[in-house]
Amino acid sequence: MTAITIRPFEQSDQADWRRLWTAYLIFYETTVPEEVYQTTWKRLFTEGEFEPKGFMAFLDGKPVGLVHFLYHRSCWSVEGNCYLQDLFTDPDARGSGAGAALIEAVRGHAEERGVKNVYWMTHETNATARKLYDRVARRTGFIEYDLLPPH
Repeated sequence: MTAITIRPFEQSDQADWRRLWTAYLIFYETTVPEEVYQTTWKRLFTEGEFEPKGFMAFLDGKPVGLVHFLYHRSCWSVEGNCYLQDLFTDPDARGSGAGAALIEAVRGHAEERGVKNVYWMTHETNATARKLYDRVARRTGFIEYDLLPPH
């Protein structure tokens, strides 16, 4: 039986974090500049109510997944919301339970803060992830919009 371990990022995880986050970005056919890698890594260790946080998943001691999440205020609750921004599991570790364990770790973190609403988005074509999400969460029916750049 495989053992899944979830824990917060540690400074020594930077190379594994970068490898996993890069794979996530490649999956979504995008890149970020080096400055974003450096700034994000720094922010993950910066104290502050609204700074991003994250966990890493290990399968039999090998780093196989990550999640980034952050809290933000809401006009609908005093406690605010938790946005699960990025979730990625190595393709060879999918189906192992690592993704569900990362989501559960975020839920636990939010509950400790008294935050009840944890939410995220995924692309409609991400069928593999949607199988997991349909099992552990509910679809809200909301459609996302992004503003176009000014003319």
